Amino acid sequence: MRIKDLPAHVGEKVTIDGWLYNKRTSGKLQFPIVRDGSGYLQTVVFKKEVSEETWKASDEATQESSVRVTGVVRAEERAPGGVEVGVETFEILSLAAEYPITPKEHGTAFLMDHRHLWLRSSKQHAVLRVRNELEKACRDFFYDRDFVLIDSPILTANAAEGTSTLFETDYFGEKAYLSQSGQLYLEPAAAAFGKVYCFGPTFRAEKSKTRRHLMEFWMIEPEVAFLEFEGLQQLAEEFVEYLVGRAMDRCKEELKTLERDLSKLENVQRPFPRISYRDAIELLAGKGMDVKFGDDIGGDEETVIANSFDRPVIITKYPTAIKAFYMQPDPNDPDVVLGMDMIAPEGYGEIIGGSQRIHDHDLLLERIKQHNLPVEKFQWYLDVRKYGSFPHSGFGMGIERVVAWVSGVPHLRETIPYPRMLNRIYP
Repeated sequence: MRIKDLPAHVGEKVTIDGWLYNKRTSGKLQFPIVRDGSGYLQTVVFKKEVSEETWKASDEATQESSVRVTGVVRAEERAPGGVEVGVETFEILSLAAEYPITPKEHGTAFLMDHRHLWLRSSKQHAVLRVRNELEKACRDFFYDRDFVLIDSPILTANAAEGTSTLFETDYFGEKAYLSQSGQLYLEPAAAAFGKVYCFGPTFRAEKSKTRRHLMEFWMIEPEVAFLEFEGLQQLAEEFVEYLVGRAMDRCKEELKTLERDLSKLENVQRPFPRISYRDAIELLAGKGMDVKFGDDIGGDEETVIANSFDRPVIITKYPTAIKAFYMQPDPNDPDVVLGMDMIAPEGYGEIIGGSQRIHDHDLLLERIKQHNLPVEKFQWYLDVRKYGSFPHSGFGMGIERVVAWVSGVPHLRETIPYPRMLNRIYP
């Protein structure tokens, strides 16, 4: 029996296997709180109603000891989940050593060194449950819309956007890289299936210590044949609205544990505001920021833009010079590309980046050369433009940033089970 299922079993005798999360004692009563991964359960041990062995076991059990509890489920609206168990037997399966993580304040470095144990804490547990729901929602969204999952390779011979931020490894005497993105491999698959997506780990060797960056993160990337720029923006809006709604619907208890202000999430309704890069530069200049056309929009600038709206905002048509080689130039303004970033509210930054792709072979070849990329490494990618080329678009969304935003946690390190950061690869 799982704790989350107990409300349907009031009046029945059940056995719960789990861990002692917390405990309080009041004379001849003990109230061990047991968790099993599905929820938290208040149990009640009344000395006069249990054996001496059961009382002793309950009394001696330490924080995070694994235990087995048997008793009758009864309604108790003040208890977690609205039920409690009147204990008949309480057994210690494994007595835990003194647990290093206690209710007192711990420093971040200490908690990260004990990440393998910190996962058990209520807020960390809640964040990763939100992540679990959002990952399932991503797959459901695309599956229900007839997208085909394509598993792009993690080891690649070429870079999606240059080699400066790649992790290099030896591949039997040749250079290989950990993937920055599955996008390039999705584009040929879009010619085979029409609508495709990939979902997997990606790696960026950026020497960044900001709260918005990890060296290893998970990204979901759709790619759609014959989808042009307007349709791409609509797909991104629909996707994000769906994800936020799904979390609010199915993660109520987790968001309550995280003390998330749900009014902020309730605003995430289509249509989202859209502004061009040129308009964004004007907005920032009007706020006193020193920016000009051709500058990249960094984290501080993203926050200023996001604070001007009450829901995610889409910034479109960035300068060609600062964007990736594969982005389609705007036919009406060749100085910019048909690219977009979606910026989350509340300072969480970019959550989606995408574009319409160049589908003209000669233009793409020219852009590869302009970026000083080895043409021979991209011959297969150019082939897609030789054999029935087609307009197509796609985007990438980092799961961790969306989990952080939806959960309301400040740093990406709490949104992935074992974060890889600039100075951390342990545990």
